[in-house]
Parts: sequence; structure tokens; C-alpha cells
Amino acid sequence: MLGEHNYTVGVEWRGNRGTGTSGYRDYSRELLVSAAGKHPIEGSADKPFRGDLSRWNPEELLLAALAQCHLLSYLHVAVTVGVVVTAYEDDATGTMVEDGNSGGAFTEVILRPRVTVADASMADAALAAHERANELCFIARSVNFPVRHEPVIVVA
Repeated sequence: MLGEHNYTVGVEWRGNRGTGTSGYRDYSRELLVSAAGKHPIEGSADKPFRGDLSRWNPEELLLAALAQCHLLSYLHVAVTVGVVVTAYEDDATGTMVEDGNSGGAFTEVILRPRVTVADASMADAALAAHERANELCFIARSVNFPVRHEPVIVVA
């Protein structure tokens, strides 16, 4: 199943308050992310950048993409190594540092998956599966900062 995969999303700015970008404080950061056949995502900037806290910001979406990619890769690895996962939750965090020149970058993301497995005999393999899942995650392989893992394995 080798091949090239292409993705298309639309981003529409909805923050013109009547004068466009006439001044830094004169426009809203509201936007809508869309893709064919999917529910739209209401986006904005983060609060320190004059954004709306009730909407998703790009930094949260990047963190969500990393956590979701790891989860899906992990479930695949679990099946291949005979681990029965019955629950999976993650409390991911990311650190972005501003550079003082109106820019910045993520320096690290930490995923904290809490994985419940069906039997105690699966615990070691379940823990080890996180490393392989990280190797398989397309998103983690695409970023230039470390994506660390602090997994916890729980037996059902």
C-alpha cells in the first residue's frame, strides 16, 4: 500500500469587522476550517494573540493531530503484537516558545497515554508498543521537535 496521499482543507477567515485589517486590533481572528464531507472546525488564534478561547487554535490542533496519530498507530501495533486494548486516553501537552521576533516554535510535545489492556500478561508488550507506534506515526515523523511519551498501562 505504498503511495502518495494528498489532503485538502479549506480555511476561511471570518473576522472582518467592517474595516478589514486596517489595524492590529481592528479584526477578529475567527476562521473556519473545512473539508469535504466533514463537520467544520471553528478556529481562532490563541488568547495571547487576540484569539477567541472558545475556538480551536492552530497550536491545539497540532497537539491533537500528534495525539490522535499516536493513538491510531498504537492501536495498529497493539493488534500486531497481540495486545487487547480496551480503553485509551491521553492528556497531551506541548510547549511553544516565542523567539522575540514575532515568531516561535514548538520545542516539545509530551503524550501521556493511559492504556487499559485486557490481561496482565499483555502489560510489557503494551508498554513497548508505544515506541513502534511513534515510529509509525506520520505526524510525529513530520515535526522537527521531540515527541516524548509517558505511558501508563492499566489492567482491566
